[in-house]
Amino acid sequence: MPLSTSILLVIALAPLVGCLLAGFLGRFIGRVGAHCVTILGLLVACGLSGYVLYQILGGAPVYNQNLYTWFQIGHLSASVGFLVDRLTAMMMVVVTFVSLLVHIYTIGYMAEEPDNAYQRFFAYISLFTFAMLMLVMSNNFMQLFFGWEGVGLVSYLLIGFYFKRPTAIFANLKAFLVNRVGDFGFLLGISAILYFLGSMDYAQVFAAAPSLADKTLTITQSVHWDAATVICLLLFIGAMGKSAQVPLHVWLPDSMEGPTPISALIHAATMVTAGIFMVARMSPIYEMSPTALSVVMVIGATGALFTGLIGIVQNDIKRVVAYSTLSQLGYMTVALGVSAYAGAVFHLMTHAFFKALLFLGAGSVIIAMHHEQDMRYMGGLRKYMPITWITMWIGSLALCGVPFFAGFYSKDAIIDAVKDSHRWGSGYAYFCVLAGAFVTATYTFRQMYLTFHGKERFTVQAHGHANHHGVHVPQQAHAAAAHDAHAHDAHAHDAHHAHDAHAHDDHGHHEPGVLAHPPKESPWVVTLPLVLLAIPSLLVGFFTVGPMLYGHWFGDAIHVNETNDVLGEMAREFHGALGMALEGFKQPPFWLVFAAFVVTTYIYLFNIKLAGTIKSALKPIYIMLDRKYWIDDIYFAIFAKGGVALGRALWKGGDAAVIDGVLINGSAGMVERIASGMRRLQSGYLYHYAFAMILGLILLLGGYWLVGQ
Repeated sequence: MPLSTSILLVIALAPLVGCLLAGFLGRFIGRVGAHCVTILGLLVACGLSGYVLYQILGGAPVYNQNLYTWFQIGHLSASVGFLVDRLTAMMMVVVTFVSLLVHIYTIGYMAEEPDNAYQRFFAYISLFTFAMLMLVMSNNFMQLFFGWEGVGLVSYLLIGFYFKRPTAIFANLKAFLVNRVGDFGFLLGISAILYFLGSMDYAQVFAAAPSLADKTLTITQSVHWDAATVICLLLFIGAMGKSAQVPLHVWLPDSMEGPTPISALIHAATMVTAGIFMVARMSPIYEMSPTALSVVMVIGATGALFTGLIGIVQNDIKRVVAYSTLSQLGYMTVALGVSAYAGAVFHLMTHAFFKALLFLGAGSVIIAMHHEQDMRYMGGLRKYMPITWITMWIGSLALCGVPFFAGFYSKDAIIDAVKDSHRWGSGYAYFCVLAGAFVTATYTFRQMYLTFHGKERFTVQAHGHANHHGVHVPQQAHAAAAHDAHAHDAHAHDAHHAHDAHAHDDHGHHEPGVLAHPPKESPWVVTLPLVLLAIPSLLVGFFTVGPMLYGHWFGDAIHVNETNDVLGEMAREFHGALGMALEGFKQPPFWLVFAAFVVTTYIYLFNIKLAGTIKSALKPIYIMLDRKYWIDDIYFAIFAKGGVALGRALWKGGDAAVIDGVLINGSAGMVERIASGMRRLQSGYLYHYAFAMILGLILLLGGYWLVGQ
């Protein structure tokens, strides 16, 4: 039975209706009404998305229809339409399911916000879900770009949600500007497709894609660029911005300024994966350019390893998860680069569940710690927060790629695909993704131990003895806090890095590590989404790895040339999910994860002083990682300060000197000087005028004489 147009419209528009009701009628429907209408919209969209996926799996034909024509100029038309195949249906389920749980979670997390902010937040996240659905369901580049810019706009609003905080405004402007760089490349890529292929409709573009083999872009008489490579690289620049790939990755860690629910929604499950989805959707074009695929692979591998290393030195619980997101996006990009598009999308799906779980778990910890985010003031929380503790361990083990967890099946498949690839740069990429397994486990286990295990490094006013601040503190907390909580370099105290090290998720300010009440487990609206995300984080890989990776589950939605089909070669050695997991215990990634487990367990549970010793011994490396390779500083010095300097030069040299000084004031001054000279001729003396007449007559006669000669 074919898919119903009305059902697809309801899926796309239900979140938009919830957004409009919460946003414009918030004062009439109140807090409860705001979250009820938005959650109802997501519930409808999620349920119907599941039904659509069920129909697609049951044999329903691919849906590709234009619903509304926006404009038509000659043979060029821009339409609103849907393309729903297995790739789209899977993305629809992931987006709506995670968004639904984030909506529910938000009820508890934003409970202390004033009414207008509470309603505004629900309106924003529903609008975001609508934009993301329009992006993944589109059947043409114009609608894709609309959804692409829509998620960028809403992310700007959500990152700067606390608009009275300068750091939040700085972060959302940074995200907006960095994404504009990527979006400019993306727009040029769409323009190149229109120029070379004459259409913006996916089906027409993919059908005409083979013709790109004979087309080039003439730069000079002697320089000609391959058209497919130009298109792929320009589109990938857009993906680099949206999916935070090096060097356009700098916005994502700062986006943690927004409330935690949007960290889970935007920076784990949906927006940052839009670039991955887009490249997978454009696989028929990317398969025509080995050069572009090598660039994609090398950039992804660089991000997978080097952004993950930064996570090891982070102390903010959300920033650790943010840098892990950068690293995992690198893994997905590497998979795209080796033509393992199904592996990239499979990791996108598994990552959406366990990364959303980790972000929401971090938010649960932040609630319990009264909006304290610095892990150096935590410890021992497992006895206070058992549900958060267990679910975050599930998410952490999935992130590390421990066999049988969801992340293992997708992550190890990517590592094996890179190993089997013969594309230029695959050796470097294999080293990065393999070393990245150790790095990922290191910062993940460090985060879990600092947060949930060991001694308590926070003070509670309700019990214990008084410290010098006049608050009560357990005896053992002093020693641990004194050693670990204050061990960081002096340069971290400047304004920018103090913010990095100790950012808060609310408007309040409090003394670090001092709690008015002991931590406690979060309410059910917070813990229920954690449990519901923990289940797929544990199980979804086991049940889907066979068909999605090795069973051509995506069908014609993804195109791979036979010579590039690394997953097809790996399928010959696949003997089921159980066999893959058992074999995983023998593979290098698992042993690297196990080595990281042993090292971090010894340091953070038994010999915490060793962490300080290692940091002192490797101080130059620590400073480099803490400064994030100075990339932010370089961008700020070149683009921000350079832009200001250029503007000042144009103002003083161009506006003040040339326009005001020469064109405006200069012309006025010239008229004044001419008028002053002419005024002297009007003396009022008769002999002056007689002399002028005689002189004029002499000149006139002289002129006639010269003409006569």
